[in-house]
Amino acid sequence: MATTALSQAYPLGTTINERGHLEIGGCDLIEVAEQHGTPAYVYAEDDIRARARAYVEAFSSRTGDFEVIYASKALPITAAYRLMAEEGLSVDVASGGELHLALKAAVPPERLFMHGNNKSRAELELAFDAGLGYLVLDSLHEIELAEELLAGRDRRQAVLIRVTPGIKPSTHSYIQTGQLDSKFGFGLEDGLAAEAVRRAQSAAHLDLVGIHAHIGSQIFELEPYAKTIQLLADFVESSGVECRLLNVGGGLGIAYTAEDEPPSIESYVDALLRHAPPGVTVLCEPGRSLVGNAGVTVYTVGTVKRVEDVRTWVAVDGGMSDNLRPMLYGARYEAEIVGRFGGDEICTVVGMHCESGDVLVRDVPLDDPRPGDLLVIPATGAYGHSMANNYNALRRPPVVFCRDGHARLVVRRETFDDLTLRDV
Repeated sequence: MATTALSQAYPLGTTINERGHLEIGGCDLIEVAEQHGTPAYVYAEDDIRARARAYVEAFSSRTGDFEVIYASKALPITAAYRLMAEEGLSVDVASGGELHLALKAAVPPERLFMHGNNKSRAELELAFDAGLGYLVLDSLHEIELAEELLAGRDRRQAVLIRVTPGIKPSTHSYIQTGQLDSKFGFGLEDGLAAEAVRRAQSAAHLDLVGIHAHIGSQIFELEPYAKTIQLLADFVESSGVECRLLNVGGGLGIAYTAEDEPPSIESYVDALLRHAPPGVTVLCEPGRSLVGNAGVTVYTVGTVKRVEDVRTWVAVDGGMSDNLRPMLYGARYEAEIVGRFGGDEICTVVGMHCESGDVLVRDVPLDDPRPGDLLVIPATGAYGHSMANNYNALRRPPVVFCRDGHARLVVRRETFDDLTLRDV
């Protein structure tokens, strides 16, 4: 059997045991698949906890004025919300559904930050009734709507203004969010941010406590963060905002393949604090960098189609219904045959959906793939579950947390009956 060293795309502590099987959180992945079926999202729980603690420790060793906020869109399940709260993190939510999940997980509402470029009246009412800690304002209409709803409740709400600083980091255009031409926030260059500040300050029921900016996701460069913080500091000074909170968003990249070299959490936090103005509490919103590398997806190989001098197609029992990222913006992954790591047969791993574009990994070396093999793709812990869908009426996979050799089911697999639950 060919062997290979595990890349940094895999969860912390992952090993290949004496049987040649992959172990995640002390659990044999083949045994996990036998118990819970495939496809399945499998997480090393201690990996998530270690990364959450790394953020807290990186900040606390440098300052007492900080807050780490879990960007829950990366993995919006109650088990993740509870874990983050246990580790002392606050939580950001971007919809009524994410808010509902966080509250179901008993996250204190005062530790919740609500985002979204198009929050509905119903979502704001739900948030205000729950006692939301912070509302991140994203449009002039939202300022008016929030003031109207709060006046009816005779209460004040802490708010931040989301600005677009005009920064375009080197990442896919679909996950750039800080440029002026963006659906998110108020532009600095066109004066909308200053107008939003004026309106928020004049509102009787809004307490403007800070400024927020998010420039994008899967970012490896630290310089764009330094530029963003400087622009925000200049805006705070020029606009006269009494800024207690400076939320610089998230976006730190992770290693999807062995070639990726993202900055460390320590370096990222150091860059944020080194350039932050004095007298403010710095907030950041990691999501992908907390859960992305902590999770893998395990599949069963169904067919192997070898086209001589062209390509070997390896089809698995999932695909674009459980990992949409390769189809959305060409995300790259590694893959291995579980139990036979290494190999030199160049293959393309595809899903079972009725789309030619249902390609999970292109041109990846595998060890003689065969029908019935288990195949693992690492670094799928962020956005796999949250983007999962029922294309071709596939059932969404389960989520399994592994820790100290115990595999704990935290989200069950959908059943066929689940597919008809909403039919009338």
